[in-house]
Amino acid sequence: MVLTNYQLTIPPTALKYNRILLKLSGEALMGQQQYGIDANRLMQYAEEIKIAAETGTQVAVVIGGGNIYRGVQAEAFGLDRVQGDYMGMLATVINSMALQSALEKLDVNTRLLSGLHIQQVCEPYIRRRAMRHLEKGRVVIFGAGIGSPYFTTDSAASLRAIEIEADVVLKGTRVDGIYTADPEKDPTAKRFTDISFDEVMDKKLNVMDMTAFTLCKENNLPIIVFDMNKEGNLQRLLRGDSVGTLVSMNGATAAGANEPDALLQPAVGEPNTPSA
Repeated sequence: MVLTNYQLTIPPTALKYNRILLKLSGEALMGQQQYGIDANRLMQYAEEIKIAAETGTQVAVVIGGGNIYRGVQAEAFGLDRVQGDYMGMLATVINSMALQSALEKLDVNTRLLSGLHIQQVCEPYIRRRAMRHLEKGRVVIFGAGIGSPYFTTDSAASLRAIEIEADVVLKGTRVDGIYTADPEKDPTAKRFTDISFDEVMDKKLNVMDMTAFTLCKENNLPIIVFDMNKEGNLQRLLRGDSVGTLVSMNGATAAGANEPDALLQPAVGEPNTPSA
């Protein structure tokens, strides 16, 4: 990979965000596989995070577990939903450990904090400890969601971002933003560059589950949905470039655009699909 060269174009004074919460989809770790973790994709993400951390941005990460197990599958298998959700939390810990190992292979200082007590491999989640790690320049990975059933990793990402006083939630997916419709089915679908929380709810667009989305809205925490698989996108966001779709309290007004068409881009890539 040649991502290291991109780092030189982002001096610390040019960074838009001081502290970010990066939400990654578990399914994205599969790469072209049907299950599990693709080593190349894992290292790509680790490289991106390494460069982000080296620019001076404080980076926290929440990663889903859908490449291994999703709690909502439990009922379909005849299992208890609560038990299934705990299984899903353990899946996120596996992914978090893999990401931690990949980052440490690149000499990035990391800490894995878990919503469940798994002392052999994770520190317990303590807010002050998490913030101290970030202040020391360590990448903090939050595993096991919030440690309670019925809450998705999107909700965990929103809650942890609020607790650590992050500037933004960056939802890295395989999609390059939020669309008016499924572009694979509707050739006229367009991508929003900016949109408000209220518009997302009015249009019933799929960004996060309602609990996670409401947490961000009520705490005025912006969300950016972007394609994490495109090399350099994370660094472009930190520099302040327009990448993906920004969801904020004011939406278009905040961007200074008055015409609806100015907020839309032709459909490119894959549709806006839910992630773990």
